[in-house]
Amino acid sequence: MAEEFTINSASIESKINQLLPSQGGFAPGVDFSASTMVIPIVDLTETAEGSSLREDLQTSSGFGTDQTVIANATNTVIVNTTGFYKVTLTIATELGGNNNTQINIFDGTTSKPIFGTGSIISGTGSTLLTANLIAFLRAGDSLRGTAASNVEMQVFTRQIADLSGNITNPQGFV
Repeated sequence: MAEEFTINSASIESKINQLLPSQGGFAPGVDFSASTMVIPIVDLTETAEGSSLREDLQTSSGFGTDQTVIANATNTVIVNTTGFYKVTLTIATELGGNNNTQINIFDGTTSKPIFGTGSIISGTGSTLLTANLIAFLRAGDSLRGTAASNVEMQVFTRQIADLSGNITNPQGFV
């Protein structure tokens, strides 16, 4: 037989008020109770959020993935739509000299770098670097990339969630 008992915890009450605002929160004189009865939980969160894909599959590249090539000392706008973006970089460069690259978020006034390579001073030959990022763009923000004259940077982007965090599945997923 299950046993009922009262829980007096400010931290639990605060979390319930945060997670369940429609319940009106805890009123004075109302007790939070628990039971020793085991109740199975079925997690429908992914389906309720509109996705039936695992998280790693939701962030996969698909046919709708965009590609931007940045080279020859240019500063290029990659994305300027709000939301969360998966960003995959491939950087090919000749060693020696100025081969700086940078990915930044620009708000119309200030540029904030979120990825960069320094200048590789010594060595000969070429090198290939890769990186994976997740970027968040607010209204008015743009994702930009800069590559030095002896660098080619290929940037692959796909929106993985909108501004509110609603998942954007890969193109073609039904």
